[in-house]
Amino acid sequence: MRTPDGQEWSYADLLDESGLVAVALQSLGVVPADRVAVRVEKSAQAVLLYIACLRLGAVFVPVNTAYSAAEVEYFLTDCKPRVVVVDPSDVPALEPRGLVEHTVTMGADGRGSLMDLAWRCDPDISPGARPFEAPRGLRADSLAAIIYTSGTTGRSKGAMLTRKNLGSNADTLAASWRFSGDDVLLHVLPLFHVHGLFAAINTVLASGSSMILLPTKFDAADAVRRLTEATVFMGVPTHYTRLLQEGGLNRDSTARMRLFVSGSAPLLAETHQEFSRRTGHHILERYGMTETLMNTSNPYDGARVPGSVGPPLPGIEVRVIDPESGAVTTVPDSIGTLEIKGPNVFAGYWQDPDKTAKEFSADGWFRTGDLGKIDSQGYVHIVGRVKDLVISGGYNVYPKEVEIELDAVPGVLESAVFGVPHPDFGEGVTAAVVLRKGAQLNEAGILEAVRSRLARYKLPKRILLMSELPRNTMGKVQKNVLRATNDSLYAPRK
Repeated sequence: MRTPDGQEWSYADLLDESGLVAVALQSLGVVPADRVAVRVEKSAQAVLLYIACLRLGAVFVPVNTAYSAAEVEYFLTDCKPRVVVVDPSDVPALEPRGLVEHTVTMGADGRGSLMDLAWRCDPDISPGARPFEAPRGLRADSLAAIIYTSGTTGRSKGAMLTRKNLGSNADTLAASWRFSGDDVLLHVLPLFHVHGLFAAINTVLASGSSMILLPTKFDAADAVRRLTEATVFMGVPTHYTRLLQEGGLNRDSTARMRLFVSGSAPLLAETHQEFSRRTGHHILERYGMTETLMNTSNPYDGARVPGSVGPPLPGIEVRVIDPESGAVTTVPDSIGTLEIKGPNVFAGYWQDPDKTAKEFSADGWFRTGDLGKIDSQGYVHIVGRVKDLVISGGYNVYPKEVEIELDAVPGVLESAVFGVPHPDFGEGVTAAVVLRKGAQLNEAGILEAVRSRLARYKLPKRILLMSELPRNTMGKVQKNVLRATNDSLYAPRK
């Protein structure tokens, strides 16, 4: 592992220094199954902390650095960590609340009271300090992490991921994506999300490869320059659209690269095609979620289909449930709710057995809440979320079907289709559209362009032109925000 400022860690260094951090946590009373909540900026030391928790058997609880103090208080109250690790600037706001037994610090540069404590646990510095010894009794089903969901439909829930979940998924991805000790991952993702933490770092660790750890704030120009030092890049669609804005992105700058992976949000087919034209590389899209890690992936060898997330990964099963009958459907291209089964599926929601039971079928499959279909080649296509389904005049409207047609209109950059209350139709199909720079389109023109390509009930009742779509930190469009902002759009005028 290396950082832009020239620091480097070998695997031997990683073992030694994560061991020191583990001993430091033990000195604070942390034992297996204790939660360690972490709300820090991305750094090499944050990676060491994550590995230390795995070795110690502590439960790693990453917290998004963008969350407010009130949201952080909720997480800490819910998971009751033994230790919380925060940026030094957060201490005055958190310590007086008395939510945690121990509060230690780690700054953006990796320095702070936790690493100070770790160095004091070094036998070479402190005579008599004991080396780290892994605790006994850690099992495959032991809890390894709690990741809080985004909470778009209420309070966030803590998804409990086991050591088996993490290990099996890392081994599967390393094999499926052909990782080896010769690979160098250009790491541009945050460390509080399953993409950057588990899909990226765990796959590197499982394969003995290396990585260049870049800041979370994405600098496309710097990333393009560093592609010459790497072999693999994992990003979200926003990363790829920004890379395409750099003139230096071409076949020469990506000549050393062997794999580009995209996830966390749908990648526009146009982005996929333009990236292929510019670089000669076909982006590999995959499908995962907090509760299951990675489920499907376009193949390393074989067709990488734009708009599809590929077949299920080895050892993982995906099925489609008919929303009307509740029965499993095997008819290709039938749209229904997706369910998952495999060693990647989480153990349930933290201290919420009722919600856990609700999210699993009677025969043990996890209900993802995603709408999708499986084509005749076995490739999975995500249509949207169940909660995003629009029921207008009694008809089901799948947002993705409408978005595909809107995105195909010349001058449209991207779109998001959602439903809001409508006095006549129950829900009105509504579209938020972002235009390309310089495009001279209006609402009527866009509607006219798609009128012949969509059934009448699927046509948006309104098209809202926006400068950008609301997104979360991983680039997912926040349709809940669009719905809330426009919930009175069709209300009768008084």
